[in-house]
Amino acid sequence: MAKGPRVVAELGRPETPDETAARKAASSQVYRSSQNVRNLLAALIVTVAVVAVIVFAVPRGSVPEQPGIDVAAVATDVGSGIGRQLVAPEVPEAWRVNKAELAGDDVQTWEIVYAPASGYVNVQQAFDADAGWASRQISGSRTTSTETIDGVSWEVFEIPDPARAGNISYALTTQAGTDTILVYGGGAIDAETVRTAARGLATQIVELQEETP
Repeated sequence: MAKGPRVVAELGRPETPDETAARKAASSQVYRSSQNVRNLLAALIVTVAVVAVIVFAVPRGSVPEQPGIDVAAVATDVGSGIGRQLVAPEVPEAWRVNKAELAGDDVQTWEIVYAPASGYVNVQQAFDADAGWASRQISGSRTTSTETIDGVSWEVFEIPDPARAGNISYALTTQAGTDTILVYGGGAIDAETVRTAARGLATQIVELQEETP
């Protein structure tokens, strides 16, 4: 038995063909809109999941730590190239080495710069330097006394105004054969820290002194 036209309660009569078509079109539009929202939410969830995988699952690269400078090895290598015995102080392992290389213009030097917990310690070995070289390196400061450290006699620079001497607070110098050794500290370095570097040079300085005719 054929089914009659749908009676719409609010109209109190059957729908006309146009009303039926309009109702179905509106229902389809609502359905399509709901599907679009669902699809959008699904796409967002997938995107967030992919980003999470990238962030948490993909291993991150890191900058490899630069190897420390082996002062003794560099000293041996450089020294053999120039025919010199270069010093390599024995210092605490915690001291980082910032530089170990040849330097100087009028007087060639072997220079090592250490970075303890604070400030810095500079060790220089000047080849065949004149008597005033060490003083010139620390802004013309003059020695004030002498001090013996592990059998080596050092001339001491006690600097009352470090700001006028390149921020150098304390320095020691001695002769090692034909070379002049200068050790000084800057920044927050105290005299005892400079002496620590001097102690680490004692054996090598004595050897250089004994090799001099």
